[in-house]
Amino acid sequence: MNYILLGAPGAGKGTQAKKIVEKFAIVHLSTGDMFREAKQSNKVIADLMQAGKLIPDEIVVDMIKKRLKKDDVKKGFLLDGFPRTLNQAVELDKTLEEENIKIDAVFLLSIDNEEAIKRISGRKVCKCGASFHVLFLPPKQNDICDYCGGKLEQRPDDKEEVVRERLNVYDKQTQPLIGYYTKKGLLVEIDGSKNEKVVFEQISKNIIDKK
Repeated sequence: MNYILLGAPGAGKGTQAKKIVEKFAIVHLSTGDMFREAKQSNKVIADLMQAGKLIPDEIVVDMIKKRLKKDDVKKGFLLDGFPRTLNQAVELDKTLEEENIKIDAVFLLSIDNEEAIKRISGRKVCKCGASFHVLFLPPKQNDICDYCGGKLEQRPDDKEEVVRERLNVYDKQTQPLIGYYTKKGLLVEIDGSKNEKVVFEQISKNIIDKK
């Protein structure tokens, strides 16, 4: 059971990924998590992320190649946030062929850009790891964490102007993937504007039907 999860920033990939890997007991391979960890020691990645730019293909592909060689992915995996460009998809196919790995489906969470901006720009996070949203999950006290009392802050890459740039980059560089995976017969489009329970039900049904 190997899957790819695509979608614009704010489409709900992180939320759905957690549900998928928990229900189907597969490994979550999140490039977003990999990048956030790497930017602590890599200024190039940190600067690109803060500006809302995509990480160069060669950096991402090398990171994924190394990860797919580990034993834990043999029971199944969900690629979240990769590939983001046509070149990455082609390079991924080469790696998968080398490792004799087959992708069962590519899920695309579709969402309107304005909805994505509303979802992302309203997020607030605490140093303790807790996350809130000014509209969907507000803290009991404005900008104060419910759990540790710490100050909630907006991540630099969640600011509206950065989000709009991220969406522009996504539209230009990631959209060609839709045609690529459609031709391969792997693309499954999911309405990401629905509530998370409905979205997960759609994904789960497709996974179960494809078993």
